[in-house]
Amino acid sequence: MKKELYFGIAIMAMILIGVAIAMPAPSEMTNGHLGLLMLSLVVVAIMLGFPTAFTLMGMGVIFTYFAYDGNIQHTLDLMVQSTYKVMTNDVLISVPLFVFMGYLVERANLIEKLFKSLHLAMARLPGALGVATLVTCAIFATATGIVGAVVTLMGLLAMPSMLKAGYDTKMAAGAITAGGCLGILIPPSVLLIVYGATAGVSVVQLYAGAFFPGLMLAGMYIAYIMIRAKINPKCAPPLSEEDRKVPLSPVLDSLKRTYGSSRAVSALVNGLKGRREGNLTGGQVANQLFVAMLPAIFAAFVLGLVYSSLTAPKEAAFDTSSLVSFGSGYDSGTSSSYSFDLAEPEIEGSTGLAEPAGAETAETAAAPALEEPATAEAAVEEESRSAPLNFWISLLVVAAVLVYYYFRLSFERLEVFKMLLTSFFPLAILILAVLGSIVFGFATPSEAAAVGAFGGLLLAAGYRQLSFPVLRESAFLTSKTTAMVCWLFVGSSIFSAAFALLGGQELVENWVLSLGLTPIEFLLLSQVIIFLLGWPLEWTEIIVIFMPIFIPLLPYFDVDPLFFGLLVALNLQTAFLSPPVAMAAFYLKGVSPPGVTLNQIFLGMIPFMFIQIFAMFVLYVFPQIGMWLPGVLYR
Repeated sequence: MKKELYFGIAIMAMILIGVAIAMPAPSEMTNGHLGLLMLSLVVVAIMLGFPTAFTLMGMGVIFTYFAYDGNIQHTLDLMVQSTYKVMTNDVLISVPLFVFMGYLVERANLIEKLFKSLHLAMARLPGALGVATLVTCAIFATATGIVGAVVTLMGLLAMPSMLKAGYDTKMAAGAITAGGCLGILIPPSVLLIVYGATAGVSVVQLYAGAFFPGLMLAGMYIAYIMIRAKINPKCAPPLSEEDRKVPLSPVLDSLKRTYGSSRAVSALVNGLKGRREGNLTGGQVANQLFVAMLPAIFAAFVLGLVYSSLTAPKEAAFDTSSLVSFGSGYDSGTSSSYSFDLAEPEIEGSTGLAEPAGAETAETAAAPALEEPATAEAAVEEESRSAPLNFWISLLVVAAVLVYYYFRLSFERLEVFKMLLTSFFPLAILILAVLGSIVFGFATPSEAAAVGAFGGLLLAAGYRQLSFPVLRESAFLTSKTTAMVCWLFVGSSIFSAAFALLGGQELVENWVLSLGLTPIEFLLLSQVIIFLLGWPLEWTEIIVIFMPIFIPLLPYFDVDPLFFGLLVALNLQTAFLSPPVAMAAFYLKGVSPPGVTLNQIFLGMIPFMFIQIFAMFVLYVFPQIGMWLPGVLYR
């Protein structure tokens, strides 16, 4: 602990020395310099342990007082207006709902079932336990968004299992901490909500943009574990036969003994219409057969929906060639011949009443209108369409996959599928329902968060974990987290207003623009600064303090705030993995076995931190990884 303390003191000393060198003499100091002094004092105060929100508010109010030359009324007005602006931000409504969903899902006790089913399903992969740990962390972190809860629970659950299986301590620690941090990137993420509210970027577009980068980062983690386990099996040994053994349910065990077949579907069909052992009923066998056929039923349902949408009758277009626009029978060329004389004009060769001129034209113009009903009848006729060739190719591919799946489906694999059905699929459905309703525009983030919170209630009730103490504790923790976020926003708003009022923002902009940076150099500089800030600060402090400084600079370098937010979200993964304030390491250390040291955890996180940097490089080189989905859906 002394090393971390000395490291923190050294950073604070460097900040203070740098400020002392950069600042001019007090007689030459301008308001802009006061703004930079306020910024540095805020960072030092936070590192000393003062509460972030109240530090921001206090510094903002004090320096605003100096900016207004001691006018208390103006200072209080700015404070009230900044607070009211935060209170009227509709985006923040989704924060307590997503947090409440996370706490309810956490208390549904799904993580143990999820980890067990995934590590059995991936038993034959290199580094199976590490891969299962990462996938479990990614799914659970996405559903909850609470890094501390995921790292703590997986430290209790996966760390002993991985160490018992002979895994290297550093690899096990790195997999748990890196996987637990994915929840702040993969939507629904509170970080993206906070960034969107701070930068004025659509949270919906941020969710759509962060989806593929999050999956890419998780895939890189998994690839690293598998490649390293393949190269050096000692650091991630394969599972033993005993660990791969899947205990069968009584129904499947009875059928396996009766028919001795390794193919589950044929044994289930024979058991349904043939002999059965003991008290096994036809209803029990039919129930197992229905579960086994669920993938085929789901595939048929989805393909049926696609086919019906592709072959839906299309109404024939109206033929408008014979329609005449209103007033087309009027000849503008005769308008000048109209007389305003009240005398009745004489009509040559007329012996009586005559139709006015132009009547014949009107009748002629009206003639096509008689054909309109026939045209309308033709429009009702529907055109039948056939499915395109791509659909039939996809159908054949799906059918081939299903045939192979059922050919390989043994009783053990069916048992693993049943375990996934009660652990993985409920969470997946909840996540997809929330994300799908947001991304496809069916609901706003706040409405989708309400659906997610209700889904969390259903999950907790479905697993018989919903009780008044659980509900009370979840509501209390949600209120605590929401209050922290809202106070951070209030403090950030006051601080940003004071910083702009003092001219600090203008001073920073002029300095950056005077450097003559290219967009690539600006992005590199900003991301390096955010990466370094992740050492002493947490992501919330980085977002609310420094994003209001970076965002106004983006138009000068033609950088999309959405793309910048995706880079920042990837970069801020390092805030949980970089010492000395790597909170994920401290979460894991608190629940690790006695032999695991903090230095081992730090060393295990470093490779994953380099993977994050590589992922940022890939996202910059191929920005469509993050920008394609928002572009397709919303632009």
